[in-house]
Amino acid sequence: MSLLSSLLLLIVVARLFGRLFARYNQPEMIGEIMAGVLLGPAILGLIAPNDGLAGVTELAVFLIILNAGLEMRFSDIFGAMKGRGLILAVLSFFIPFLGGLMIAAAFGQDLMRMIFLGLCISITALPVAVKLMDNLGILHTPIAKFSLATAVVNDVVALFILGIVLNLPKSMTLADTGSAVGIATLKLLVLGLVVVGLNHLLNWLEKRNVNVQAFPETMIRVFGPEALFGIVIVFVLVFGTISEALGFHFVIGAFFGALFLDKKHFIASRYKDLQGTLGSITNGFLAPIFFAYLGLELQLISLSNWDFPLIVILVSVATKLFAGWLGGRIIGMQHREALGLGAVLNGRGVMELVVAGIAYQNGFIGPTMFSTLVLMGIVTTFLTPLFFKQVYRGNKLEEYRQQNRTEAQ
Repeated sequence: MSLLSSLLLLIVVARLFGRLFARYNQPEMIGEIMAGVLLGPAILGLIAPNDGLAGVTELAVFLIILNAGLEMRFSDIFGAMKGRGLILAVLSFFIPFLGGLMIAAAFGQDLMRMIFLGLCISITALPVAVKLMDNLGILHTPIAKFSLATAVVNDVVALFILGIVLNLPKSMTLADTGSAVGIATLKLLVLGLVVVGLNHLLNWLEKRNVNVQAFPETMIRVFGPEALFGIVIVFVLVFGTISEALGFHFVIGAFFGALFLDKKHFIASRYKDLQGTLGSITNGFLAPIFFAYLGLELQLISLSNWDFPLIVILVSVATKLFAGWLGGRIIGMQHREALGLGAVLNGRGVMELVVAGIAYQNGFIGPTMFSTLVLMGIVTTFLTPLFFKQVYRGNKLEEYRQQNRTEAQ
């Protein structure tokens, strides 16, 4: 089947399944994932994952992250990464990571498989968390602020460790290992300096009453209203490219780039138009393809024994829920809100599949481990909205939305 035919079939079935699940008060993303499972190698085998579809999903991830960044403020995310928020991020990474190490050790896996299983279990998928909270209408809440900050920290730490592992020499002498760690640390510092430096620059311009809105408005007068969308895309792409050049996934840089695009940098009407354009492209077309592609990745034929995948899924869910709840309580959340935070952090998907794919391509893990990690990513993404809705069942979710809207005002 051609790429165009695959895309058309995928988008039509994903949208139909998404609307079907929404009709029964379930998030559309669950139906979209199930559409991919149905059409993919796991059941019908009509569409197989390929480079063309993977390229489209990367574009989808980029626009999902861009859309989320426009909804949030840099100060909120940066503030959530400091103090007790950092404790939450550390707990939500290392508790699941240790759980993954223990499973791999119990099943007699080697050191590399232990590390990669731990990394994949410890990750929270930023685009999955964003889409879920957008669907639930809670992007303005403390759960969103802390979960997105935690997801960014978790993904950066996972990619930091991945960069060290990929640069380790086969001899693994102490000097070479130290050199690999030093290079990875230097790259992380450079990325941090770029982000913090631009934030200080924008604040400096604002304090000196420099009209930041003048540049986009000038471009619009010269090239037309469509120029605004292009300016934003290029600006965020620059950050994604810097992130990728330093060895991190482009999602990390794109998210920070989008965060800088605060409402105060645009005229209100322009900002609303930009959000509308992004929302129609992302939610109506690209996001369903992305979640359906997660379903395509599942290949049950590689899973001959189900005890290992089952234990991996159970431990990954339990450790992430517990870490999120514990961290939430430490930073001062109520019991229900902390459980909701743990539920959101449980979603994997994008970064977990990126790490698993890199490990598989480089021969660090085999097809059984890779299929287990894909299955874990799909199941946790599937369960995340169900857990959250169970925590905030009945009118509790609407009460939580209204409470935080009132506090924000």
